[in-house]
Amino acid sequence: MRYPILASRSVLLSLCLLAPMALLQAQTTPPASGQGAQGGQQVPGGGRDGRGGMALSSDTPLAETENLDAYPAAPEGFNVAREGIPHGEVTIVEYDSKTLGLRRLLRVYTPPNYRADHKYPVLYLHHGLGNTSTEWTQRARAPIIIDNLLADKKLQPFVIVFPSGNATAVPGDEKQGDRTQPAYGAPYHRDLLEDIIPFVESRYSVYTDRNHRAIAGMSMGGGQTLNIGLTNLDRFGWIAAVAAAPNTRAAAELVPDPAPLRQLKLLWLSVGNHDNLIRVSRGMHDYLQEKRVPHVWRVDTNGHDTAEMSNSLYHFAQLLFRE
Repeated sequence: MRYPILASRSVLLSLCLLAPMALLQAQTTPPASGQGAQGGQQVPGGGRDGRGGMALSSDTPLAETENLDAYPAAPEGFNVAREGIPHGEVTIVEYDSKTLGLRRLLRVYTPPNYRADHKYPVLYLHHGLGNTSTEWTQRARAPIIIDNLLADKKLQPFVIVFPSGNATAVPGDEKQGDRTQPAYGAPYHRDLLEDIIPFVESRYSVYTDRNHRAIAGMSMGGGQTLNIGLTNLDRFGWIAAVAAAPNTRAAAELVPDPAPLRQLKLLWLSVGNHDNLIRVSRGMHDYLQEKRVPHVWRVDTNGHDTAEMSNSLYHFAQLLFRE
């Protein structure tokens, strides 16, 4: 592990609620500055699930911030498109999922000056429940963030694959707003491992080893990231979970033996202290800390929102694929 920064343990207030699985994850669009709920400000729309359900973000902080000296709020303009710098390209491609028996789509970011005669690392980046991969490409402005970091020479170029984490989504119906739980579980896991990854490696000039393959996600996608990544250490060398949702399997179940996790290049956990689901990330952090598993732990002042996605990506992207 090259970047093990372990933050101190803080007390999680009892205000963290057990969210019904059917009411998780609908982020709101951040303001132009990209700072969202920094400073405890409530996100637009009340931070609710968008359908009158429980608030996913709290008006008051539920824990202390942690590790912000090492990973402060992203700088002003980090997610604003710049003129005069090279820009990557986001394309929509379709693939046939043999495991699901469906034709499906992916959004794929290729970095500026992508060349077929050059090999790139690849990041598989997952969206939250009730959303599509546009949550990352449009709301969280992931391509803009990566373009800016590349222009600032803060990371090396890599390909980003934005899958549909809903196993029933097809090109004509991406299932925006669909919260059917089984669609985000084992069927999708098989689709990623048995169909998506082989398809990407056959179509794009990417490395095919674990040291050049990362998995990450937000909320439900953060749970998918931990569920898949921690049980497939032979496939992924880099794991980053942002504001993981309660679909995350129990830490002891995912990590029965902590020793193999020490082969990871990065294990990142981040969450906002205004996130009503903070207990999920906190539980994983506490377990990893107890088992002395090196990982990065960051708690900022965001809620369960798009600002948390963007700020976390800004930081963990800079740690990926460094030797």
